Amino acid sequence: MLGGSLSCKTADINGTLLNLLGNCKSMLELKKLHAIGISFGLSHEDSFMYKILSFSALSNSGDIDYSYRVFSQLSSPTIFSWNTIIRGYSNSKNPIHSLFIYLKMLRHGVAPDYLTYPFLVKASARLSKQESGVSVHAQIIKTGHESDRFIQNSLIHMYASCGNIMWAHKVFDSMQGKNLVSWNSMLDGYAKCGEMASAQKVFESMQERDVRSWSSLVDGYVKAGEYREAMAIFEKMRAVGPKANEVTMVSVLSACAHLGALEKGRMMHKYIVDNCLPMTMVLQTSLVDMYAKCGAIEEALFVFRGVSKSQTDVFIWNAMIGGLATHGLVEESLKLFKEMQMFGIRSDEITYLCLLAACAHGGQVKEAWYFFESLVKCGMTPTSEHYACMVDVLARAGQLTTAYQFICQMPIEPSASMLGALFSGCINHRNLDLAETVGRKLIDLDPNNDGRYIGLSNVYAVVKRWDDAKSMREAMERRGVKKSPGFSFVEISGILHRFIAHDKTHPDSDETYSMLHFVVCQMKHGCRQHNQEENLLNDTSIEDDLILF
Repeated sequence: MLGGSLSCKTADINGTLLNLLGNCKSMLELKKLHAIGISFGLSHEDSFMYKILSFSALSNSGDIDYSYRVFSQLSSPTIFSWNTIIRGYSNSKNPIHSLFIYLKMLRHGVAPDYLTYPFLVKASARLSKQESGVSVHAQIIKTGHESDRFIQNSLIHMYASCGNIMWAHKVFDSMQGKNLVSWNSMLDGYAKCGEMASAQKVFESMQERDVRSWSSLVDGYVKAGEYREAMAIFEKMRAVGPKANEVTMVSVLSACAHLGALEKGRMMHKYIVDNCLPMTMVLQTSLVDMYAKCGAIEEALFVFRGVSKSQTDVFIWNAMIGGLATHGLVEESLKLFKEMQMFGIRSDEITYLCLLAACAHGGQVKEAWYFFESLVKCGMTPTSEHYACMVDVLARAGQLTTAYQFICQMPIEPSASMLGALFSGCINHRNLDLAETVGRKLIDLDPNNDGRYIGLSNVYAVVKRWDDAKSMREAMERRGVKKSPGFSFVEISGILHRFIAHDKTHPDSDETYSMLHFVVCQMKHGCRQHNQEENLLNDTSIEDDLILF
């Protein structure tokens, strides 16, 4: 009788805790409920432990390492428990642990099922490890799961993420019952690999499209640097497609930022607000980045200051610090970095890149050395971008010999950006001997870049070495390197107009050149008038007349 009463009581407690776990919002709540469950002897109740395991492994506010500790205490974990941990790690910062858990699972004699493989494939995709992905694919075939559509879609994504679009297409072609996810996976795969013509072809072949289809195409064009095409696709999406989501708008804002299309960016911000899209941290960071890159630094600060600092991450701080630095607001960017430290936000490699850029703009060599050394002290390894920024700081400050020695003593090979920064410094500070040395190294390093030849040719022209200047132009021709025409964008009423040097194909070309001619004439007239006034003021006879008067 007593045993039955205790059993009913335990069942009631278990039911109550399961309901509470279903509404759990944080790891703090979960740990309290877990502790209560253990105190009532529920650590062996499968339903209770599965809830603990699932939340800690799969929830956005979970803790996969805590989940693994719980998992390790299970006497006989089921395939569901193994899959939960594998899935949790596939979404974590350390997806390789999914593969380790899988190997451990095999050693324990537990056979994987059709739900195990998609997350192993996903882990391989996130790691960009095709070798492990191929091994998992072999196991899928061996266990007879190769025709599972969920698994096939995962394989398409994995091969595309690893840059092997041919194998992704082979899996796609082998599928019998393709669904929208299959088509989206193939479309996204081509977009990820930069094959936009193929991505467009897949997109146009789709009988059904959702927001992911459109977003993948927009993002693909942005990644390929075809920003105007990305905006055109988005406008078409607004007209005939579904409502954009956060992912779409992040890509669109990136396109606006690269084009410097401020009015269009403001319109996109209004679109986000009007359509009640959730203002996630990623979206707010994109807004800050867009406004900063489009020159509207006050609007960038307005968005940044509107974010609760307790909810910020390093990315939005980096966007704001970098934006201030780009605009030459050096003191403000360094002050913001100190504020970031006060809020306990841990800086990353990008933070130091922004700080070095700020120092370069402000000519602050001492501070740049401090940040460069702090990067190493914080356990981070300087990348080629950090070295290039440091070279830029020294070159702008005229410390050209130090910059050259710094490059020679680096543990990595110099990149074109490093030498380019030094070359610009040599030109600005008239060290043409070093400019020649660096210029020749640049051509060897980047032989298909027309700017390298033209830059060195201009150096020779300055010192009147005409034959050498001519030889640079001839070297360009021999190697088939053509000078890229300069162009600029002008935004009028939210519409971007592209102007190429000496190009008259724009429909308003005649009016544009007519106005340009008028402006030039006005400038010349203004210059002549200014020179006449200066001559009059410098005329001593006038001074004598004034004195006599």
